[in-house]
Amino acid sequence: RPYFSEVAPNRSVATSTFASARLFVVSNSLASATVDDYPILHVDLDAFFASVEVLDDPSLEGKPVAVGGAGDRGVIASASYEARTRGVHSAMSSIVARRLCPELIILPGRFSRYEEVSAQFHDILADLTPIFEPLSLDEAFADLSSLRRLEVDPVRAAHDLRARIRDEIGVGSGVGL
Repeated sequence: RPYFSEVAPNRSVATSTFASARLFVVSNSLASATVDDYPILHVDLDAFFASVEVLDDPSLEGKPVAVGGAGDRGVIASASYEARTRGVHSAMSSIVARRLCPELIILPGRFSRYEEVSAQFHDILADLTPIFEPLSLDEAFADLSSLRRLEVDPVRAAHDLRARIRDEIGVGSGVGL
């Protein structure tokens, strides 16, 4: 579903459908729109599966780590930034990944653990706003428009959210506004 759709010359409507609300905002020009007009965050946890593995085993810190299948037909599901600097990325065959990075540590996925960490992530989002939409275990949209009445600055909220995710969960995140 598109986020913006043209409704008339020089007028656009922004729509965002969340589980519990539908938001319509009409503006004369999207070019003049500000963060305050559309305070929607996109949050993505960094190299999620690999980051959780490093979080749970600090001896992996600073090493190229990937989560996926290590066999001949294995595929990388997630790679740490140390692995990414050596050319390893998700959806890459494990054989190619090992050629690029012989010291790569490939771990099997622990999806029940990733779900636990994801639940923490969603709890933090729910503390920020009642209107958020998970896209996956490690990614979500959050609508901050309900916080206007509290005079919450969306940029400050995004900064604070990143810090809270880092401090409470222990993984990095990217937040787009």
